[in-house]
Amino acid sequence: MRSFDAIFEIAADRKGGPDALNAELQPPLSRKDIALISDDRWLSGMSKSIFQAGFNWKVVESMWPGFEAAFHGFDLGRCAMLTDEDLADLVSDKRIVRHGTKIRSVQANAVFLIDLANEHGSAASAFADWPSDDFIGLLALLKKRGSRLGGMTAQYCLRFMGCDSFILSRDVTARLIAEGVVDKTPGSQKSMRAVQDAFNIWTEQSGRSLKEVSRVLAMSIG
Repeated sequence: MRSFDAIFEIAADRKGGPDALNAELQPPLSRKDIALISDDRWLSGMSKSIFQAGFNWKVVESMWPGFEAAFHGFDLGRCAMLTDEDLADLVSDKRIVRHGTKIRSVQANAVFLIDLANEHGSAASAFADWPSDDFIGLLALLKKRGSRLGGMTAQYCLRFMGCDSFILSRDVTARLIAEGVVDKTPGSQKSMRAVQDAFNIWTEQSGRSLKEVSRVLAMSIG
């Protein structure tokens, strides 16, 4: 496995030099800023990532004001208490993407976030306090206790919410394979542990965040 500096050099050569590459890298939000995100915004962010999965992201983005109105600003209490009649109305609501199981995930994830808030004081605190060297543990939590928050959906959600994160995109995965970290797209616990270990080494070598390391890996390929 190459050092981070060696991979950075490959990416810099592709992107016009170190300065140009560094200009492409943005750190995640601070833990303090993450902790200030209100729980309704977490539900909104989760829901947007779920509805964008396998769909045109720009269409969902353009419709999002309608989603906010249809789901009462993603207020956790109201969304957790949606009735069968409410859900039936939402399935025919033209302001949103009318996908029944994704609509139901909003209710399930509202309950999940309420549980997190009861356990940690707020859902945001749970995300802010999670150690970045166990990012795969956070992904496992979202997959186990959330609804439709497995795989790439959770990774993109956490990135968009400002958490320190890696995204196992095609290019990042290609670099991981090239470095011998995995031999195919990671999915098993063993392969995800290998990915986390590699990222931990690169973050220690570089002093950079998971997000920045992930971007460098991606740009060393694409």
